[in-house]
Amino acid sequence: MSIFNRRKFLKATGSTLALGSAGLGFSQASTENAVDWKVMGNYFESCTCDNVCPCLLLNDPTVGSCTALVGWQIDKGHYGDVSLDGMKVSVWLHAPGNLLNGNWRAALYVDAQANDAQFEALKTLWTGGGGGHLGIIASLISEVLSIEKASISIMDTPERKHLVVEGAGEIDIHPIKGEDGKDIILAHTPLAVAPHNPITLHMSKRARYHDNGVDWYESGKAGLSSAFQYGPA
Repeated sequence: MSIFNRRKFLKATGSTLALGSAGLGFSQASTENAVDWKVMGNYFESCTCDNVCPCLLLNDPTVGSCTALVGWQIDKGHYGDVSLDGMKVSVWLHAPGNLLNGNWRAALYVDAQANDAQFEALKTLWTGGGGGHLGIIASLISEVLSIEKASISIMDTPERKHLVVEGAGEIDIHPIKGEDGKDIILAHTPLAVAPHNPITLHMSKRARYHDNGVDWYESGKAGLSSAFQYGPA
């Protein structure tokens, strides 16, 4: 088990808070023989929290635990000389309490269109082997239920974001409108899947996951979306 350093995590997500540490999940990649990589695009998710998700402020989930399905559309990316342009990734996760306490369970789904090299690259990155912010997130995971290819479809428009992981799950989220009908935007939250990017608040019409012995369904719960840029540092 690696040591997850909350101070490092909070620094990476832009927070100045200083907390303790706990033993958790995947190990970080070594800086020796590191592979150059970068991925960027857009991500969105839905979870069990009510809007606004208190996890973004380092508080406990609104129902005590957090279950979420997350999707990433990679517009541009590479791992060494392996192109990751156009690839999709999805993760189902369950955190039993405050997200920073770790002990997450997770399942990873990689685009069925990925060739062998792309699959291995995406698996490496999303399980923390490339370091960076993805490595920090992965270090919160203590149990991996499955890692597999799946047909992943993503619709990402200003009016609707729809993720389907064939045979596993789906989320359908729509933006919450604020003053003058504009989207509600959060920025500089101490916890974020994609640091340094403004987050648009959504509400789920549907969020479900039926795989690995899990049967989860929610509606009217929190949804989030933003751009992302990940790299080894």
